[in-house]
Amino acid sequence: MAAPVAFFALFFAYPVTAIVGRGLQVDGVWRLGRIGEVLTDPAVLDVLWFTTWQALASTALTLLIALPAAYVFARLDFPGKQLLRAVVTVPFVLPTVVVGTAFLALLGRGGLLDEVWGVRLDTSVWAILLAHVFFNYAVVVRTVGGLWSQLDPRQEEAARVLGAGRFAAWRRVTLPALVPAVAAAALMVFLFTFTSFGVVQILGGPAYSTLEVEIYRQTAQLLDLPTAAVLTLVQFAAVGAILAVHAWTVRRRESALKLVDAARTSRPPRGAGQWALLGGVLVTVVLLVLVPLGVLVERSLDGPDGYGLGYYRALQSVGGSGGTFLVPPLEAVWNSLEYALVATSVALVVGGLAAAALTRRAGRLVRGFDALLMLPLGVSAVTVGFGFLITLDRPPLDLRTSWILVPLAQALVGVPFVVRTMLPVLRAVDGRLREAAAVLGASPLRAWREVDLPMVRRALLVAAGFAFAVSLGEFGATVFIARPDNPTLPVAVARLLGRAGDLSYGQAMALSTILMVVCAVSLLVLERVRPDRSVSGEF
Repeated sequence: MAAPVAFFALFFAYPVTAIVGRGLQVDGVWRLGRIGEVLTDPAVLDVLWFTTWQALASTALTLLIALPAAYVFARLDFPGKQLLRAVVTVPFVLPTVVVGTAFLALLGRGGLLDEVWGVRLDTSVWAILLAHVFFNYAVVVRTVGGLWSQLDPRQEEAARVLGAGRFAAWRRVTLPALVPAVAAAALMVFLFTFTSFGVVQILGGPAYSTLEVEIYRQTAQLLDLPTAAVLTLVQFAAVGAILAVHAWTVRRRESALKLVDAARTSRPPRGAGQWALLGGVLVTVVLLVLVPLGVLVERSLDGPDGYGLGYYRALQSVGGSGGTFLVPPLEAVWNSLEYALVATSVALVVGGLAAAALTRRAGRLVRGFDALLMLPLGVSAVTVGFGFLITLDRPPLDLRTSWILVPLAQALVGVPFVVRTMLPVLRAVDGRLREAAAVLGASPLRAWREVDLPMVRRALLVAAGFAFAVSLGEFGATVFIARPDNPTLPVAVARLLGRAGDLSYGQAMALSTILMVVCAVSLLVLERVRPDRSVSGEF
């Protein structure tokens, strides 16, 4: 636990505590009365209520739509499966401002829905909920599907042989085994929607505001740092309470499971029911994922002189960006890839060590750390970004001019995904296998290499994919610390969207399309990396 604790203390707890302390202090004197003033403000209470119920609704809707897809990807084998799995993960890497813009083009004035049926959903809660499902669909598919694909189907088949029906066998055998993964996915979706910023700001209009939007407004627009600090504490307390309840309830349901190689559990669809389910999932992916992504591609090609690559060519020069960048915007692609690779490596090391430590029953301290690892997903990225600027500015931690600062901020968001993806699988490994290896003379390191690693290798690849994806798309904290001569793709897109004119908008859509393609290709390559079946098949 030493490395994860040090990493979070230095790059999360220290910056967040410093920025909140600065907001609640005036001339060195604590102004705690400001907390009561903010919490009794009716406008703040309305924001808190909307933040909570829209996050609950978004989480429930995402689970309802995505769980059938998790089964399809885990149990069914069909042509194009790897490509489709990479495609459904693409929305998760897109900056939320791009997601909001894409759905505005679909649901707003002059959008697809308006042109076909004359219906507008912008500035409505339905637009927000649909965009949240679009953004978080892959979280459920990959987190739940990753464990589901490794559950031995023969256990369910045995229940059916003993007289249980298909649904009863699934409910009594498979569902209890999936509860930790479903809870982990639901937790991640809830945290992302609870702290939603870009989607709500663009689609919600003035009628809807989350805590994250309000923190940004108080900090960047009204320059009211005390109010922003109180709202950050409220967000922190709410997320902490949710994580504590999650850690207590899920921990009691986790148990050792019989895991097998994922390649042995999938088979071609059989029967009308499975074919109908596969068809329904494909239709959902087309309508929910491909149509919004298609809007991005169409807008990137629709130039002032008709369809063409004009916006893409303009990305190759500084002059073509209208003075927005010090370097050609296209360099943001290489910057993002380099940063994401470093951030993924850091997230895998820190998250892997944390997950390994959490599998050992070492008392309440370790179980509490399980919940604390998720806090970066529930704390305002605005707060983290500002905290980096005011704390990491003097020796021996003067990192403001160092390139490593961006990957560190991205890894903060990636580590929780690594932990939540690997932890259910690690805890499902039968401890008696480790004990047997130790009895036969294996050291703890060799026992981990020979027993745990073959079983969790696929989960490790899924975790790497998530960490890489969130690093590519991280925006909230990166926008404050990315240098003008080394912008990332999300920062470049946001800067272009903030400029008036068709050229800037078209370039933003072109960069978003490039980001989408880079993510899809990277994830597709990762999907093709398979564990050594000769090793994993022995267990």
